[in-house]
Amino acid sequence: MQESEATTRLARQKGRIMLVQWRSFSFKLQATPAGLLDLAAPDASADLVLTATEESPVALAQSVFRGDKPAVRIEGDVQLAAEISWLTEHVRWDIEEDLARILGDVPARVMSQWVQSMVTGLRQFVAKASAIVPGQAVR
Repeated sequence: MQESEATTRLARQKGRIMLVQWRSFSFKLQATPAGLLDLAAPDASADLVLTATEESPVALAQSVFRGDKPAVRIEGDVQLAAEISWLTEHVRWDIEEDLARILGDVPARVMSQWVQSMVTGLRQFVAKASAIVPGQAVR
């Protein structure tokens, strides 16, 4: 809701359904008339299927924590795929602003800083873990 261009683009896709899947985990999202994404009915037919192709949870986590986009196989509606691609390139969630609406400014700031510290720690852990070679001492 913070990005008017994003909501305008999604509103043009109202009713369209995306299936997002990785291994056995999946969910469906539907573009609403207000230009938002909502969970779709499990039995709804998908217009676009986005499948994360990385099988390894560790490799997928490393990619995400580095800020890289995971490799995705795309099948279905080309226009909807283009809009989703635009959204992933241009929209960043401001979690602190959303939390401030619910909790107030100070608690939202504290929670945001806590989450940022946790993410930084996870990134450092993943970087160190990826450098570990079996049979060699860790430095």
